[in-house]
Amino acid sequence: MGRVALFGGTFDPPHLGHLIIAEAVREAMHLDRVEFLVAADPPHKRDVARSRFEDRLAMVELAVEGAPHFSVNASERRRSGPSFTVDTLRSRRADAPDQQLWFLMGADSLVDLPTWKAPTTIIELARLAVAARPGSQIDIGVLETQLPGIGSATDLINAPLIDISSRDLRDRVRSSRSIEYRTPKPVIDLIRDRGLYLVDSRATSQTILPIPRTTAS
Repeated sequence: MGRVALFGGTFDPPHLGHLIIAEAVREAMHLDRVEFLVAADPPHKRDVARSRFEDRLAMVELAVEGAPHFSVNASERRRSGPSFTVDTLRSRRADAPDQQLWFLMGADSLVDLPTWKAPTTIIELARLAVAARPGSQIDIGVLETQLPGIGSATDLINAPLIDISSRDLRDRVRSSRSIEYRTPKPVIDLIRDRGLYLVDSRATSQTILPIPRTTAS
């Protein structure tokens, strides 16, 4: 059977905060594996520019390389249209009906869950492993009125509050600031080699900016 959590996200780019949260949840829930599920077309970010799926997938593969309890799930590559969580979970249940399955999310995502597509079905297909996020407050009583059953389907995890975000890393690359020690070195190398995040979308001239190198690189 196995105890597995799916950790969905755009991972643009993945960073140490993702890895720390995944490990905290794995340890707390005694999981056999955490699968990093790379979203192809997240419906809540359809109007937000993002890197190509293949680039994001490659970065996640590098980020988890060598971690015995982490793996990468590229199943979204095969699906056209928006990447709805309920569809992913249905597919996973069909493939592994006896697996003990969790869906890993932050507290901010839990608050929004009642607005997702088929939220009742989501909590029927998988338990929710919810990690605390900076600035997020969880009122299970309020959520229960919006989505009955969510309380009994949720495992709250006391994960470290890591103040690192993908947006900050993208901004740092565009403004020639270091991203060392915020994401694994192989991810930094790939970002540099493929020239990711160099175009500043806020600049009318689409200026290309260099990634800073350190003496340690």
